[in-house]
Amino acid sequence: MRALLQRVLEAQVLVDQQNIGEIKTGILVFLGISQTDTLETGKKLIDKILKYRIFDDEQGKMGWNIQQAQGEILLVSQFTLMAKTQKGLRPDFGDAMPPQEAKMLYDQIVEYTKTRYPYVATGIFGADMKVHLVNDGPVTFNLEI
Repeated sequence: MRALLQRVLEAQVLVDQQNIGEIKTGILVFLGISQTDTLETGKKLIDKILKYRIFDDEQGKMGWNIQQAQGEILLVSQFTLMAKTQKGLRPDFGDAMPPQEAKMLYDQIVEYTKTRYPYVATGIFGADMKVHLVNDGPVTFNLEI
């Protein structure tokens, strides 16, 4: 499982020009699910994201996590994170979990996240989403479990 985290001042997801989910200061999380991932893998990743210190503390250092910064989370599924890109000129998505299974697991991960943190918005799994964001920093991290 892979997560691309972007610290944002604001972010929103549009589907068919309708605002589906939005946050102010917080973390935009793009989530990629592989064929071997499980709910336990997802829980470990979410727990790490919630504890990951990427927000400035009183000394201006990355010492605070999302909870300490009182930020929000926008969780967006993105199977393209699972692409193999080492060979050729076309990405290979063979490691990505098939859509029906991935949707079930993604939904479980979203529910788990909401039980651990109250300020969570999402996109729509499998939809053609337009994501708008203002990256703060820019600060971007790639996490893998």
